[in-house]
Amino acid sequence: MGPLEHPNNSYYVASANPFAPRPRLEGILEADVCVVGGGFTGLSAALHLAERGYKVVLLEQARIGWGASGRNGGQINLGLRKGPEDLIAAFGESRARMLFDMGEEARGMITDRVARHGIKCDLKPGTLHVASKSRDAGWMQDEIACLENKFGYRNARFLDRAATRSELGSEIFHAGVADSGGGHLHPLNYALGLAEAAMAAGAEMFEQSRVLRIERGVVNRVATQNGEVHAKYVVLGCNAYLGDLEPRIAGKIMPIANFIIGTEPLSEAEAQDVITRDVCVCDTKFVVSYWRLSADRRLLFGGGERYNTQPPADIKAFVSPYMLRVYPQLATKKIEFGWGGMLAITASRLPHVGRLGEVFFAHGYSGQGVAVAGLAGKLIAEAVAGTAERFDVFAALRHQTFPGGTLLRHPLLVAAMLWFALRDRL
Repeated sequence: MGPLEHPNNSYYVASANPFAPRPRLEGILEADVCVVGGGFTGLSAALHLAERGYKVVLLEQARIGWGASGRNGGQINLGLRKGPEDLIAAFGESRARMLFDMGEEARGMITDRVARHGIKCDLKPGTLHVASKSRDAGWMQDEIACLENKFGYRNARFLDRAATRSELGSEIFHAGVADSGGGHLHPLNYALGLAEAAMAAGAEMFEQSRVLRIERGVVNRVATQNGEVHAKYVVLGCNAYLGDLEPRIAGKIMPIANFIIGTEPLSEAEAQDVITRDVCVCDTKFVVSYWRLSADRRLLFGGGERYNTQPPADIKAFVSPYMLRVYPQLATKKIEFGWGGMLAITASRLPHVGRLGEVFFAHGYSGQGVAVAGLAGKLIAEAVAGTAERFDVFAALRHQTFPGGTLLRHPLLVAAMLWFALRDRL
């Protein structure tokens, strides 16, 4: 197999900051920690571990930010995919507050890292969650009240239909929640900035170095085609690209495909009509659509239903109808980019974090990975250093194996997704 490169029709790749390719691993290296995966999880773990003085070697099978971390919608949304009331119902108020506060820490980490390391990634404030159905307005108001009364969070405000329309150039939404505590960014440039920061702290990074196996022992041997890393600790940050590298946890996540298009640049007036305050937006459908403006005023729109790992023959044609349902006024705009990739979900939609001996892992962020994956890397670094209390908050979350394991999980998910997609239409 030849080198794996970034998708060639991605807006993020076309607008990426310069980043010199890292060498392929050759020979044997000794390290304290070997990190597998060059996305947000692995990069965050590498940065925090290197800052603590550990000798860190990171192995990426393709390019830094090649997976979901360099392809996603770039949205920094509230929480952990479950709303505050659902968290309280599942875990009780005290534990729910702890999980929520750590989710907020995850968002704050992004702002801090961007400022501290001078990462140029077009970070902008504000998110907007819009109601696809009229009945969504009720639970949105309840959620804001719960955030204020139970969690002390006061950055979210309810928008009725008229107020939502004033924020978006679309007539189809019934209400919304505006959150000034969130935001959006260029995810690939953020990943590349984390990599630069981790290397400046002393971490070594290797690209085109796919891990073939991990031989466990007093010293773990992490083997690629051309070399090995010998390390006391291993961190798995592979997410949807874990494959069969660690079968004991592979069945806890489901890889699913996701696709985004990018228009030609809009005029200032067109951009302001589309999203008045330049926030990022997502809707309440089960099969979520999400969108935002890039720094050069392109509309980046993600959406569509796809229930296998193969991309459609024409991504632009596949996603465009979903964009035009929201913004029919953009029908004459050229679609200049269309790309996709894989993300991982869990059955509970909460991240799966844990350890198998001296092998730590975190994955299954279910669409919240821009912020939460960074927190996971930090918690792993804390646990490696001997302080696991915060790591254990997430490690204690129980996760179901998808029915049928890795063999049958996908057909069963397809049936469920088709049902929920039908409910969206009805």
